[in-house]
Amino acid sequence: MAAGAGGDGGGELKLLGTWASPFVQRVRLALNLKGLAYEFIEEEIGGGKSELLLASNPVHKKVPVLLHRSNPICESQVIVQYLDDAFPGGAAGGDLLPSDPHARAVARFWAAYIDAEFFAPWNRSFYTASEEEKTAEMGRAAAALATIERAFAELSRGKGFFSGEDRPGFVDVVLGGFVGSMRAYGTAVGVEVLDAGRPPLLVAWAERVAALDAARGVIPDVERVVELSRYARKK
Repeated sequence: MAAGAGGDGGGELKLLGTWASPFVQRVRLALNLKGLAYEFIEEEIGGGKSELLLASNPVHKKVPVLLHRSNPICESQVIVQYLDDAFPGGAAGGDLLPSDPHARAVARFWAAYIDAEFFAPWNRSFYTASEEEKTAEMGRAAAALATIERAFAELSRGKGFFSGEDRPGFVDVVLGGFVGSMRAYGTAVGVEVLDAGRPPLLVAWAERVAALDAARGVIPDVERVVELSRYARKK
């Protein structure tokens, strides 16, 4: 059990998760960027699920789960959007989603695209035993990443983040949860996801995300992820 970073929140926020989950990492990034204090309750990796987790998320029985005044909110993207609704501005004085309805819709579209078109095949490539299937899935993930790179070029408007500002927004948080895993993938599997030649804008973006104060203690070291991923593949 560990205390999270941040200021406001009044001790009313608890996050159930594991250090290794990219979906938990995106929620922790959001909490830290909004300056919200929270209690981080770690679940055992690869072991039994706590009674609190099973009671809080009886449908999917998985992390992350945010408890706000003991009320559970499940699914990482839902949680991040909830934080904007429940804590507008936050202690840090900024929302993750833009105020303009069209810009909000665009951000939600790209967030959904990241999970469905990039993460899904990338994740499948890690667990498949067939080299042919791995290559096919990585091809789909790489194509999606190229599309996300083009979206960044448009949405960032010359700034450092998808938000089009000097401060990260919703899409940055959603993709940012994968930065640690993307950095470790090449060492663990032998195929680089973030290569300076492909896609260069996202490589630079990932460096900016990892350097954020909000990412400190959230995005794990490469070796720690590699060690866990090797263990998971053996299992």
